[in-house]
Amino acid sequence: MNPEMPTPEQDLNQEPQAALQDPAAEIDSLKARLAEMSDAYLRAKAEAENIRRRAEEESSKARKYAVEGFAEAMLPVLDSLEAAIGLPNASNEQLLEGTHATRRQLVQALERNKVVEINPPAAAKFDPHQHQAISMVPLPADVQQEPNTIVAVLQKGYLIADRVLRPALVTVAAPK
Repeated sequence: MNPEMPTPEQDLNQEPQAALQDPAAEIDSLKARLAEMSDAYLRAKAEAENIRRRAEEESSKARKYAVEGFAEAMLPVLDSLEAAIGLPNASNEQLLEGTHATRRQLVQALERNKVVEINPPAAAKFDPHQHQAISMVPLPADVQQEPNTIVAVLQKGYLIADRVLRPALVTVAAPK
C-alpha cells in the first residue's frame, strides 16, 4: 500500500475539522487534478484518432499498390512480347524459340507471385476442390483405372497461395 495515501482507517480517525480546515485548497487541488485528467484524456483521444487515421492510410495504400510486385514481374514478359513484334522478318524457329522463352518468363513471374498451376496427372484422384469435371467417359474393359479418376486434363488450373484461382478442367472415368 502506498504510504502517502491514507487508509480508510486513517480517514476515520482524523478530526472532521482537520479535513475541512481549508476547503478552498481542497477544491483547488481537485480542480488541478481534473485539469490533468482532462488533458490526459484529450491527448489519449487524439493519439487514438491519429493511430486510426494512419491505419486507414496504410490500408488504403496497401489496396492501391497491392499489384505492384506482380506488375513488376510482368514487365519483362511484356518487353519480350514487344521485342517479338518488333522483328517482322523473324523465322518460324526464331518466333518459336522466343515464344518458349517468353512463356518461361511468364511462368517464373507467376510462381514468384505464388500463382501455381494445377495440372494433375492421368489416373489421379478427382478432387472437386481443385478440379472441375467437364465430362465422365466410360473406359474400355482392358483399362485398369479406378472410377472418379482423371482421364485427361483439358485446361490447367491455377492456385494463388493455396486458394483456387481457376480449377483444372478434366475428364473423369465413369463408374463401371
